[in-house]
Amino acid sequence: PTFNHLFGTDWLGRDMFTRTVMGLSLSIWVGLIGAIGSTIIALFLGMAATLGKVADLIVSWLIDLFLSVPHLVTLILIAFTLGGGFKGIVFGLALTHWPSLARVIRAEVMQVRSAEYVQVSQKMGKSKWWIAMHHILPHVLPQLLIGFMLMFPHVILHEAAITFLGLGMSPHEPAIGIILSESMKYLSSGMWWLAFFPGLCLLLIVRAFDHIGENIRMLMDPARAND
Repeated sequence: PTFNHLFGTDWLGRDMFTRTVMGLSLSIWVGLIGAIGSTIIALFLGMAATLGKVADLIVSWLIDLFLSVPHLVTLILIAFTLGGGFKGIVFGLALTHWPSLARVIRAEVMQVRSAEYVQVSQKMGKSKWWIAMHHILPHVLPQLLIGFMLMFPHVILHEAAITFLGLGMSPHEPAIGIILSESMKYLSSGMWWLAFFPGLCLLLIVRAFDHIGENIRMLMDPARAND
C-alpha cells in the first residue's frame, strides 16, 4: 500500500482500492436483490395465514422445514443446482433467507386477526382479501421494513461466502468473494493487503447496515428493542 494505491496493487498491477469498491457495489447490488426477493416471499407466506387453517398449517410446515436446515447449506445446494453465477446466487439468496421474517409476519398476522375491528369487518361481510389489504398489511409493514434491514447485511455476507467457495458470482466478476478467493494464493508470498483491505471493508459494510437495521427497529418498536 502506498499513497498512490491506498490498498496496494494485485499481482497484475491492478489498483486494489478500485477493485474493492467495485466488488462492494456488486455485492451490495446482489444482496439487495436477494433481500427484496426474500422479503416478498416472507410477506406472501406470512399473509397466507389469513386464508384459513389449512394455508396456515402449510406455511408453518414450510417455515419449520427451512429453519431445520442451516440456510447456508440450502444456499449452497440451490446455487450449485442452478449452476452458480448471478442467477444462481440471486435465486439462492431469495429462497433461503425468508423463514425467520415469515415467522414474524405470520405472528403479527395472527395477532391482528383476533382484533375487534377485524372481527367487525368480517361480520359486515368484508372479504378476506379486503381485510388483508386494509387491516393487516398496514400493520405488518413496519415489521417488514425492520426484517428487510436486518436481513440485508446477512445476505451480503452470505453472497460473499458462497462466491468465495466458487459457487456464486463468475470468476471474471470483481465481487468481494472473488477477490478474497484469488488472494489466498498470494498470502504465503507476503501480499497480505490483497485479503486484508477487501475483507475489512466487507466487515465494515455489513456491520454498518446491521447497525442501521437495529436503530430502525428501536425507533419503530422501542418496547421490543431489547428482546
